[in-house]
Amino acid sequence: MWCASTPQPTVTLNERVVSLLGKCTTLSHLKQLQAFLLALGHGQTQLYAFKLVRFSALALADLTYARLIFDSLASPNVFLYTAMLTAYASRPDSHAALRLFALMLRRARPGPNEFIYPCVLKACSDRADLRLVESVHSRVAKTGFDGYGVVQTSLLDAYSRFSDMAAARALFDGMPQRNVVSWTALLSGYTRVGQIGKAIALFGEMPERDVPSWNAVISGCTQNGLFSEAVSFFCRMVLEGARPNQTTVSCVLSACGHLGMLRLGRSVHGYVYKNHIEHSPFVANGLIDMYGKCGGVKKASWIFSALTDKNLMSWNSMINCLALQGHSGLAITTFKKMELTGPELDEVTFVGLLNACAHGGLVDEGLSYFRSMFQDYKIDPKIEHYGCIIDLLSRAGRFDEAMDIVRDMRIEPDEVVWGSLLNGCRIHGIRDLAELSAKKLLEIEPNSADYGVMLANLYSECGKWEDVGKVRKMLKELGGKKLPGCSWIEVEKKVHQFYSGDTVHPEAEQIYELLDELAGLMEA
Repeated sequence: MWCASTPQPTVTLNERVVSLLGKCTTLSHLKQLQAFLLALGHGQTQLYAFKLVRFSALALADLTYARLIFDSLASPNVFLYTAMLTAYASRPDSHAALRLFALMLRRARPGPNEFIYPCVLKACSDRADLRLVESVHSRVAKTGFDGYGVVQTSLLDAYSRFSDMAAARALFDGMPQRNVVSWTALLSGYTRVGQIGKAIALFGEMPERDVPSWNAVISGCTQNGLFSEAVSFFCRMVLEGARPNQTTVSCVLSACGHLGMLRLGRSVHGYVYKNHIEHSPFVANGLIDMYGKCGGVKKASWIFSALTDKNLMSWNSMINCLALQGHSGLAITTFKKMELTGPELDEVTFVGLLNACAHGGLVDEGLSYFRSMFQDYKIDPKIEHYGCIIDLLSRAGRFDEAMDIVRDMRIEPDEVVWGSLLNGCRIHGIRDLAELSAKKLLEIEPNSADYGVMLANLYSECGKWEDVGKVRKMLKELGGKKLPGCSWIEVEKKVHQFYSGDTVHPEAEQIYELLDELAGLMEA
């Protein structure tokens, strides 16, 4: 039986407590140690209470018992408040954190210090309440803690999480000393609100960079669709000697998948293996996603099969990978295995499953799974699910059923829904519904020349020349431009993008010269 025996004379009580905590593995062990301290008259000793609270919250992840120890103290010191607030912030349990902060303010002693406010501001961010952030900011200024760098950085981060980049930038500009954490916080804020140009410019101004700052710009590029730039930053990171971690690898694998850069994706996989980067679920899922999007289904399946602990993301990545590559039967089989042995299904699972049915033309199966999603699994359909099922029905020419679903939608149909209907109508020659779909698309994106041209073409096919003239006049007045076609190719681990009529590509002159030569050969 584990017990806290009487300490040896040559060992201080503090050393003995630290030693015993190192041997604790259960709550029962911790309670024995607490009883031992109570018997010695140290029930209210702040130092030992702090150790017990931290161990319960962090090592045992038992915040309830940690709070019981905290509440047993007549007047906890600021370190104990910090320990509890840090634990709540890590869960996150914003309600408990803010209630404890309010209790601290009511008691008046001890007052908050520079380590309390960052935890409180994180709780405010988790609550998604900007007014709370502003209220804490006001208190920070009144109590004189606005001069501490750690508090300034936390305020900057809090405002950026609410997309208030003007306030975040003002705080950043007013900081007398900026460290890499404050630079990265502002950079992350810009990427979060889609201001990726400002983020990249800020990254270029940074006096020093660490792995989190590289991750911020790489993930920001990936999240905002700048996949080539994400890959370029990753290559720079390696060349400059920074060591990528799991987050870096996951982001660059996502970029490789979107670009179809199988060769670079394999190189990243090799880098992970050679540099002993921990094979976390995030990395494994990133590899499955990358190989799946690049056509390497066998490799993705091998990685998935080798996982000893398949989480929700792993199953979803595999189903989506199989669906994307047209392996509808295998995707459905994987889904059925997940139902039996895997984690609880979520909305992402059904997006992959419905995509598999759409790619395989499995209309009745798709409808069955769509109904099962909200009837059996109580998952409310999102716009992605509606887009999949409308695409499935439209391709099959089952427009009455498709329109019934559109009319019953609890959310407003988007471009994907109407675009799927339009595509199906063009395949099956249903002009009236095609006209309605094109009009709806133009209502959603009035400046889109693509939709305007589609509608004009539909009118011309029906001989409605007056309507053709009206649409063309409208397009001319709006000044809408048709989006140019885009393609890319990977050459020597570098992605080259090309647009229709492109003149800004660095090798545009040579490309057009070669095209002219090829055209001349064809004419000859």
